[in-house]
Amino acid sequence: MKNFFTIIGGMGTEATETFIHILNERTQAKKDQDYLNYILVNHSTISDRTDYILDHSKPNPLIPLSDDIKQQSTLGPDFFAIPCNTAHYFYDELQKLTDVPILHMPKETVVAIKDYAPNAKRVGIIATEGTLHDKIYDREIMNAGYELVKPTAKIADQTMTLIYDDIKAKNEVDEGLYHLILSQMVESLKCDIVILGCTELSVAQQRAGNHDYPVIDAQTVLADKCIQLAQQNRAK
Repeated sequence: MKNFFTIIGGMGTEATETFIHILNERTQAKKDQDYLNYILVNHSTISDRTDYILDHSKPNPLIPLSDDIKQQSTLGPDFFAIPCNTAHYFYDELQKLTDVPILHMPKETVVAIKDYAPNAKRVGIIATEGTLHDKIYDREIMNAGYELVKPTAKIADQTMTLIYDDIKAKNEVDEGLYHLILSQMVESLKCDIVILGCTELSVAQQRAGNHDYPVIDAQTVLADKCIQLAQQNRAK
């Protein structure tokens, strides 16, 4: 197969399934051959990223991620996509393992804010504790000239409940909780736009997107970038 990319997924599997749905849904296709060529690695047994970031005595996800990158690089993909925000904690180390470019979801998301909310100044982020702890989005947001708005401890706890207790554990979305989190970020913390900085939050947005809160879904941004690059490579 030529003109293909590789998706390193399974973190978690429901989130990866949502990513594939978004990717295919947003691809302009009128026949089978119009869809994109890609390989999906659904590596569900990769250890929890947040657990390791908060406690380095826990199993290190970099080991299986490195194996995946090295293995898939031998197949010659045009680029890699990793639909897990927290996994970008390991981005620099993974990119050093291959000449194949790895898309940087947080960077792409912040770049895309100008298209979603041209007048935005205060940019909020909701994500896993690991992503917030390592400031994976903080640097990108501030370097782009926006005012960073972090969730309160209460909102952060509510977000972890939604991600881990509802979506990861039960494959359920508590619509009321999701909307409450967004309302607090927008109405109480005065965010102009809120980054959904965890792919499980993309699941929440897909299933409970019946709201008017201004959000930018990192997973959708990544899907759009994959489509753009894949179509450019196919046209060469």
